[in-house]
Amino acid sequence: MKRPAAFSLLGGAMLILGFSPSSAAQSTFVNTLMPQPAHLRVGSGALPWNTAVTVGLPHFKNQRLEDAVDRTLMQIERKTGVPRQRAITTSDASSLTIDVDGAGDAIQSIDENESYTLAVTSTGVKLHAATVVGAMRGMTSLLQLIQPSGSGFIVPAVQIEDSPRFRWRGLMIDVGRHFEPVEVIKRNLDAMAAVKLNVFHWHLSEDQGFRIESKIYPKLTGEGSDGLYYTQEEAREVVAYAASRGIRVIPEFDMPGHTRSWLVGYPELSSDPGPYTIRREFGVEQVAMDPTKDSTYQFIDAFLGEMATIFPDSYLHLGGDETPGTQWKNNPRVVAFMRAHNFKTTEELQTYFSERVLELAKKHGKHMVGWDEILNPDLPTDAVIHSWRGAESLTAAARRGYHGILSQPYYLDGMKSAEEHYLADPLPSNSDLTAEQRKFVLGGEVCMWGEHINPLSIDSRIWPRTAAVAERFWSPESVKDVDDMYRRLDVESLRIEALGLRHLTHEGAALRELAGTEDTDALRVFASALQPVSFGDRYKGQHTDQLTPLDNLVDAVRPDPPTRHQIAVLVGDLLKTPSANEQARTQLERQFKSWAAAVPTVETQMSTSPLLAVARPRAQQLLQLSQTAEEALSYLSSSSKAPAGWKQAKLAQIGTAREQQALVRFTFVDPLEELVKAVPEQ
Repeated sequence: MKRPAAFSLLGGAMLILGFSPSSAAQSTFVNTLMPQPAHLRVGSGALPWNTAVTVGLPHFKNQRLEDAVDRTLMQIERKTGVPRQRAITTSDASSLTIDVDGAGDAIQSIDENESYTLAVTSTGVKLHAATVVGAMRGMTSLLQLIQPSGSGFIVPAVQIEDSPRFRWRGLMIDVGRHFEPVEVIKRNLDAMAAVKLNVFHWHLSEDQGFRIESKIYPKLTGEGSDGLYYTQEEAREVVAYAASRGIRVIPEFDMPGHTRSWLVGYPELSSDPGPYTIRREFGVEQVAMDPTKDSTYQFIDAFLGEMATIFPDSYLHLGGDETPGTQWKNNPRVVAFMRAHNFKTTEELQTYFSERVLELAKKHGKHMVGWDEILNPDLPTDAVIHSWRGAESLTAAARRGYHGILSQPYYLDGMKSAEEHYLADPLPSNSDLTAEQRKFVLGGEVCMWGEHINPLSIDSRIWPRTAAVAERFWSPESVKDVDDMYRRLDVESLRIEALGLRHLTHEGAALRELAGTEDTDALRVFASALQPVSFGDRYKGQHTDQLTPLDNLVDAVRPDPPTRHQIAVLVGDLLKTPSANEQARTQLERQFKSWAAAVPTVETQMSTSPLLAVARPRAQQLLQLSQTAEEALSYLSSSSKAPAGWKQAKLAQIGTAREQQALVRFTFVDPLEELVKAVPEQ
């Protein structure tokens, strides 16, 4: 695989980004921007960042902008150790000039202008944006540009003209299955802002819990939340916190299915009288709201009116997914209603429900968003289709005039690599949609479902992989060099951690707890070879419910840890010239030897830790696989042949290592298999 020089942009996007090899070579600029800007040119020289830097807002300013400036300067201070400039002037001759035309929308909208230009020379930085949100995006890029140089820090000379590719760039967090406190939400909003995401989709109701206070219907949280919910004051605080960072908050109240927590306090909403308890198991629930009763819609009407006073955004997510209709089929009154309205299926009955709820949403000034099950020829095109079952539904919706959002490739609980998420595009150039139809694709959302996360592990499941998807949503489609993405993602991961995220520190803390000691050096080496199994494999391999402690090795190790891509790249390089690539061979040998050396200590710790002991077979396999790798490297580097049958035996060993065990999988089995297959036999 090609690995571009540290200072260059993505090889396939040089022309788009305004690069030429000569200008890049003459610059000291190290490009770690994420997401990559739409257009970037590198100049010569740099602005020293020191106490002489002055800051000016020469034209427009308001409290939101001033707070954003102060927040940016505080982050730069922490990064550089240079005390921040506290006196903000109105001079357009300041070292850093932030020139903003106006406030932007009173309530940030989907059409908010987020574009900005950033010009850096050896004498100053000029940031211009039409809106405060655009200025925020520019300040994020400025923060990322600052780099060490000698004994100080500089801002390299660049010219950036930037705007997002998609208007809707979201992260969904499910707090219904496992509640996440306000501080968890806030730190993830900080990380979202750091990579220019602009929609926080807050999944607030589930069968396992109703998480937002209603003063009209107090039993929603009084009986349906286990006492774990957000007060209205806290929800407003989150909305304000997000808005100050240029992020819209879209609440989701899933209906008519996934509503068991509603029914605990208000069983009359269902077509079955109950009684109901909070569902602890995960999976598809058979109960649902009764779509045939006017009282159901009166309840929803009053509830949405109340929520509209908390969530000012013009969009409202009302779910609509996974409603089997079992209760409806078993209720004679509902069946009679279906006959009277000539509904042949429960899907048609749900469309009737969606149409009525859509009108209620509009009554309260909202556009309805729903999962793609709501897509039906009878559904008004006012609704926004949120695709989770495949890109086909997004395309079908666009062809029929519905706006749509894609999430199907961006499910984080699938434990896919950042690379897989990164290469999935909401609107690829080979799409057969017409130019007019393509306008209906608003963008995408990364989804963090809550079955297997808690406040300790959630950051490590979201970050840093979501930063890669954020680049897919923001940057030109041609920006897709995976090697360069990982190079910059390593840097962005550290920047996000500096904001207070715990995606990197969680693993160490969890391993110390599992081992019962601070002496976890060997255990961390062992863990670096592992990653969690997918949601589906965990669902089949471990019976979990809402009350299951999430304290196993699978909960400690990171999705897509650095070793996965590193080993793949090294093996790819080695196999081009197996006997000549000394550097790749040495690095691979060092890694596999370190894994093998860690196993004895890890096995000793496993003998005193029941939670670790379940992974003992993985430790034994790691030793065997490391030995296999060393043998393969030896054969390849010496151009010698393995004994007959060696390859078959080793491939069988790798096949066994692929099998699900202890809910963790090895990061390197694919490249190891390539190594083994490349070895000649006698």
